[in-house]
Parts: sequence; C-alpha cells; structure tokens
Amino acid sequence: MAASQPVHRRVALAALMAASVAAGVFGSSAALAQTYPDRPITMVVPWGAGGGTDAVARMLASLMEKDLGQPVNVVNRTGGSGVVGHSAIANAAPDGYTIGLITVEIAMMHHQKLTELNPASYTPIALVNLDPAGFQVRADSPYKSMADVVAAVKANPGKFKASGTGQGGIWHLALAGWLRDAKIDPAAVPWVPSNGAAPGLQDLVAGGVEFVPCSLPEARSLIDAGKVRSLAVMATQRAALFPNVPTLKEAAGSNWATGAWRGIAAPKGLAPNVAARLEASAKKAYDSKEYKDFMAQRGFGLLWGDGKEFASFMAKADADMKAVMTAVGLAK
Repeated sequence: MAASQPVHRRVALAALMAASVAAGVFGSSAALAQTYPDRPITMVVPWGAGGGTDAVARMLASLMEKDLGQPVNVVNRTGGSGVVGHSAIANAAPDGYTIGLITVEIAMMHHQKLTELNPASYTPIALVNLDPAGFQVRADSPYKSMADVVAAVKANPGKFKASGTGQGGIWHLALAGWLRDAKIDPAAVPWVPSNGAAPGLQDLVAGGVEFVPCSLPEARSLIDAGKVRSLAVMATQRAALFPNVPTLKEAAGSNWATGAWRGIAAPKGLAPNVAARLEASAKKAYDSKEYKDFMAQRGFGLLWGDGKEFASFMAKADADMKAVMTAVGLAK
C-alpha cells in the first residue's frame, strides 16, 4: 500500500517521522528547561541556623524563589564538621530540586580523610561570597606592621601563639600558608585551637595569644571598639569593610591569599540547561540591591563567579589547602 503512494508523499511522511523522533529525543531537555522548576526546591546548608552561612543562604533563597516562581526552602544539615550537609547535597538526585551552599571546608575535609567528597563532587552553580583572612593583633601590640611580625617571628620562633579556629581550620591554614610563603616554618607560630574566631579574639585581647588570623567581619566589633588592629588582609584587593587595611602583598610582599568562601552547588550530573537556569537566578539575586545591602550590613565580602569560574576557583583552593595541610602534617 505504501509503495503505491506518490514518491513526494513518502518523502514527506519519512521527514515527518524523523522530526517526531528528533522531537522525542531532543525535545525532552527543552521541555525540562521550560517547565523547571515546577515544584519547591531545597537548599541545604551544612552549618547551623543563625550562623553566617545560614544567613547568606536564606537571603539568596528568598531572592531566588521570586525569580524561579517556586519556594526555595533552606534546610540545615549539620554534623561531622560539615561532612553531613555537604554529603546531603552531593548524594541528592541531580534534578535541580536539591541544591546547597557549599563552603571552603569542601576543599579541606578530604585531605584529612573525613570524607571522599571534594570540589569535583558537585555541579558548581555560582560563587557568591569570599571573606579573606585578616591578620589581627591587640591594639597595644608593639607590632605595627607585617614586617614587624616577620622580624619578630624569625628572631623568636616558637615564642608567639595564634588562635581563631580549631586545629586544621581555615584560619589556621591561612596563617600556615602565609608563613610558608614567607619562608618561615609554620611551626614557628604554635596554634592554640579554639571554637571559632570569637573566642580566639577574646584570647587575643586578654593576652593569651599574640595573633589571630580571621575574617575582618569576625574581628569588626573589636576593631571598631579599638581593642584590636588588623595589619593586613590576605587578598588581592583591599576589603571594602576596612579599606585602610593593606593587602598582604602591599604589607609584606606576599602573594598568599585565602579566606572563607561560599557558593551554590548542585549534585554532580545536573542537566546543563537546569544548571544555567539556576546560575541565571543566582546572578540576578547576587546583583540585587537587597543582597548587596545585606552583605554590606554583615560586612561579608562580595565575589561572583559563574559555574565555570567557580569550578576553577575551587580547584585552586583545593590545591592550596592540600599544599598547606601537607606542610603542617594535617593531610593524611
């Protein structure tokens, strides 16, 4: 029967069938892009409610849900020094309905064998924040510059102590990385573990330690109160929060730069069109006056990176952390 049909009709039917097959194969992704999201999204935070990461996540979620047209619900999954929450993000279905705000610890934890997760375990969506390490001393400290600190540490290795986080935390590694870059043995400044920057800074004011490398937002209240001075910020540019504080390059000729960062990520294997939709929504939130005002009020640093840039940023952070952790004997 088909053979009796005119040639031009058979050709037209074949073309129509081919188009139908192509639509079935290729149309699904286009349809997904048009319909995503069609239900609420969960944003996992690996740290506790009320903290800085939680606050940033909730601001981003509130802005993104306006753009996406669906609720973006923040869920805190704490425990294991960040392992639990980061695992919850990485192990979720890569369908765009579970995303998370990952932090600098993902470039550190696997070097200590706390988890096998690493930056490559995710689909990076956007880098949204960086708070570089500052280098703080007491207001009455005799050390007025980083050159003074370098000279004192080289002349008296082991005499000065520092604090600001647990052993192997980001601020410990910030200090060790700078010392290493300055050709000083990181062991020359013994680390006193603390439960964070706040108790470390109180120990600094009380005279228990001489140095605290932590972010400027964390030191802000004591700097404003005239109890603490920041001698440098470990970044390529001065911080908007304290523009008079020089960079480490300006203060000591060191190219070492590091800090605590946060970025939006999804499970590995997320469809590119869904990742692009989330990235566009994150960029709209990042560029908003509400986000900029919120970050300025908190004193948090702004740094944008799209998915590709965020991937490169994390790869460098991972390599830097591995080198420093190996140097101080924390890599396993």
